[in-house]
Amino acid sequence: MANSVCEILVTEAPLEAPKERGTFSAGAVLDFWGIVRRLEDGLEIEGIEYEAHREMAEHQLKRIAEQAAEGFELELVLVHHRIGFIAAGEPSLFLRVYSPHRQEAFRASQRIVNELKKKVPIWKRPRFKSEASVAGVVDAGRGSTLPFTV
Repeated sequence: MANSVCEILVTEAPLEAPKERGTFSAGAVLDFWGIVRRLEDGLEIEGIEYEAHREMAEHQLKRIAEQAAEGFELELVLVHHRIGFIAAGEPSLFLRVYSPHRQEAFRASQRIVNELKKKVPIWKRPRFKSEASVAGVVDAGRGSTLPFTV
């Protein structure tokens, strides 16, 4: 869609849903929150440390959002990703799409998240609960390799 708007944000600040924008004619507005789970590989975690190559991450997120906007005829795409330490239960990702129809909103949101996980240089490292650490060394879990991608 030629008139679509894509807003990308990579930030260390806590994520909040932006105010609704009432100037669009979308039939569907879909919000998705990616929340840090309390378990990673079956082990309880305090949270996840996210690191990013910020410029490249923003560039890739913008490309993904623009491709989704064009492919699904979206009016607006917001993708906000938090970096730094994020405690279990807090959001690391906020996504909003404005679409003419609900089916495209769901499909576009899923595509955006899947592409983000494959292509955006954001890495995650879980911080396990103190029971899994010894003398300040944290067990990264079974079979883990660093860096993790989102």
